[in-house]
Amino acid sequence: MPIVVFNQKGGVGKSTITCNLAAISASQGLRTLVIDLDPQGNSTSYLLGGQVADGQPTVAGFFEHSLSYSFRNIPASDFVLGTPFENLDVMASSPALNELVVKLESRQKIYKLREALKQLDETYDRIYIDTAPALNFYTRAALIGATGCLIPFDCDSFSRQALYALMESVNEIRADHNPELQVDGIVVNQFQARANLPQRMVSELIAEGLPVLQPYLPSSVRIRESHEQSKPMIYLDPSHRITLALVALHDGLRA
Repeated sequence: MPIVVFNQKGGVGKSTITCNLAAISASQGLRTLVIDLDPQGNSTSYLLGGQVADGQPTVAGFFEHSLSYSFRNIPASDFVLGTPFENLDVMASSPALNELVVKLESRQKIYKLREALKQLDETYDRIYIDTAPALNFYTRAALIGATGCLIPFDCDSFSRQALYALMESVNEIRADHNPELQVDGIVVNQFQARANLPQRMVSELIAEGLPVLQPYLPSSVRIRESHEQSKPMIYLDPSHRITLALVALHDGLRA
């Protein structure tokens, strides 16, 4: 069940949510894969402690192979790397994604990721896809191939306007390309329970009938520490309040 974590606004916690939900899945014994489609490679760095070395497989290598005419069909699993964490693998990002996009678009390779996800779904129990803050070729490819979409949301007016546009984009892709795609929910991130604006904004989204998930994820410097140490929260501090919130969110998705 591939799940895309997507928001066209940057800085809303896509990579943090992607990697931490994936780490929780892995810690519960589920074979888990993270696909990092953001050329900045934040999820890759989070899970591997840095970018991949030259010559190692990346998701850019997968897309580059899709452009070649080869008698040897390389399986998508050949572009996957292990991480230091049991049951958790990554299809790492690469800056080369930026260089490939024009060729991929001109040669209409938008469905190649969907084909790969069908293969990978036979190996992995959970697949999480991190995306760039843009509705670009790679994000569209992910939404076309996924069954679910999680939308991280910061409680400010800019995030709210972006949310409506994003929901329209997801609905359009569902109608045109992928009827199985569902918005699994809106993940409220960096929530400040004592501030009036976040409480009011979330209440209004719920009143509008939008699928706001609970629990809300609180702000925490511990998250930044987990990034610095390249260790998701379930491994860094399993009893921390944000870890418990992430676990509850993860288990709610499983249900």
